[in-house]
Amino acid sequence: MTELDPEIAGLLKRNAEGLVCAVAQQRGTGEVLMVAWMNDEALHLTLTTRRATYFSRSRGKLWIKGETSGHTQEVHDVRLDCDGDTILLTVDQQGAACHTGDRTCFDARQLMKS
Repeated sequence: MTELDPEIAGLLKRNAEGLVCAVAQQRGTGEVLMVAWMNDEALHLTLTTRRATYFSRSRGKLWIKGETSGHTQEVHDVRLDCDGDTILLTVDQQGAACHTGDRTCFDARQLMKS
């Protein structure tokens, strides 16, 4: 297992499974692409490789965005919210962000219009 910097680790407020919510946002436009989960190892790998790495709750293992699909996320900025329980990744998305093939996971269902 790869170790997360203890100073960063100390700032995180993880859920009962040891995970932190991660939101991926398109660099330049601010478009929200997807929401996923990270454990300490996924965050460490994201910070050191600049390739978005997440933890799959359903598979119980790490996954690098685009490793099988080719739809990668190059990470440019990583921020932690004021509560320490949500990470914001600013990325350059190549291809679809959503597993359904949509550009963003938020294209399918609009619940309210202004």
